[in-house]
Amino acid sequence: MLAAIGVSSLQEIFDRQIPEAVRLGRDLDLPPGKPEQEVFEHLRELAARNRSSEEELSFLGAGFYDHYVPALIDMLMERSEFLTPYTPYQPEISQGGLQVMFEYQTAISELTGLPVSNASTYEGPSAVAAAGYLAKLHNGRSRFVISAGMHPHTIQTLRTYAHGYDMEVVEVPLRDGVTDPDAWAEAIDGQTSAAIFAQPNFYGAVEDAEALSAAAHEAGGDGPGHGPVVVAQVDPLTLGVLRSPGECGVDVAVGEGQSLGNRLDFGGPSFGLFAAREEYLRRMPGRIAGETRDVDGRRGFVLTLQTREQHIRREKATSNICTAQALNALGGVVYLSWLGRHGIVELGELMAARTHYARETLSALPGVETAHAQPVVREFALRLDADVAAVRERCIAQGINPGVDLHALTGRDEDRGGLLVAITERRSRADIDRLAEALGAAVAAAPARSGEAVPA
Repeated sequence: MLAAIGVSSLQEIFDRQIPEAVRLGRDLDLPPGKPEQEVFEHLRELAARNRSSEEELSFLGAGFYDHYVPALIDMLMERSEFLTPYTPYQPEISQGGLQVMFEYQTAISELTGLPVSNASTYEGPSAVAAAGYLAKLHNGRSRFVISAGMHPHTIQTLRTYAHGYDMEVVEVPLRDGVTDPDAWAEAIDGQTSAAIFAQPNFYGAVEDAEALSAAAHEAGGDGPGHGPVVVAQVDPLTLGVLRSPGECGVDVAVGEGQSLGNRLDFGGPSFGLFAAREEYLRRMPGRIAGETRDVDGRRGFVLTLQTREQHIRREKATSNICTAQALNALGGVVYLSWLGRHGIVELGELMAARTHYARETLSALPGVETAHAQPVVREFALRLDADVAAVRERCIAQGINPGVDLHALTGRDEDRGGLLVAITERRSRADIDRLAEALGAAVAAAPARSGEAVPA
């Protein structure tokens, strides 16, 4: 092979192609190799440092949640016809995979109240960024107006993408736990490409999605399809009890699909939701499976829309991420089918009821208060008089993870002393009482918040 391309060694290829200035010029700083069994022992020791949600009572949330995953999801996802295929380039031999995509799209459209869904995106934050790019393509404007109530990782992702799009990002503050409606309306103008908020927001509060959508359309255009594109980052499992984004005037609904039948597997993988009004169909990222009839009149499925650069779109592509996480989306549609129309409502009502009980119980503890008084569904923010890191450490020592340290995650001064607590159907009333006992003792024993004295 080297002779065929006219070089004498592999090193000569590197010398010709890699400029001297960017070469390392020395060996990598790595320890010498070890026997396989020693490497295995080392990796086992590293793995033992991890703790799973099965080993502690977990109230962690902030985007990923400890829901029960029924056995039939693993059984179906592990079938070889789903586990091993890649993109269904040949529809005549990919009918099962294409039907899964079609059924998934149908379920997401029904859930979001929007007529068009793609066959999933990579994950939640990049789905928001893709929605921003859709808006830029749609109206050519130069600014994203976003609510500070969005997940901080989503905001960081959007800002990274916006830099590449040469877009400005304007962040609207919260007031009483939700997006400040006056600042929201004031920030949106004729240069606003997309107006983006979360429902519920990062702090667990239920936003007035209809009012935010209407204000965005009124401030920046003449209604849906004109002016800014209104984007909602939604939690799919709350849509059993909250009004759908489509009903609230939202143009594009995106979200993280982990809670739909996907486990907490050390941060992933997961999949992203993406649904929109029909006028945005050809601006949507990824791919869309469609239903058709073959020459004999039999029902069949095809890839109707493929807007990735991989499909010869190049610079006209609406997405440059080639992975749609179709296997995880399969888990999502199986989970939604398992729940059914009534089950998702019952699950939402159960989470809302237990979240209310947890919020009332924990905020009654000395040194603990609610961060806001807004309605919540599955998650809520508390404010502690004690150092949150110390409180968490004491609780974890008892086998209870009480929630997320808000300031550690967001870095915002206003989040000092904040603890974000998530409730799923796996957390019983007895579990919540156990958390209350541990949290009360930890707050009483932990030092005060940094630079602050505990009120008398």
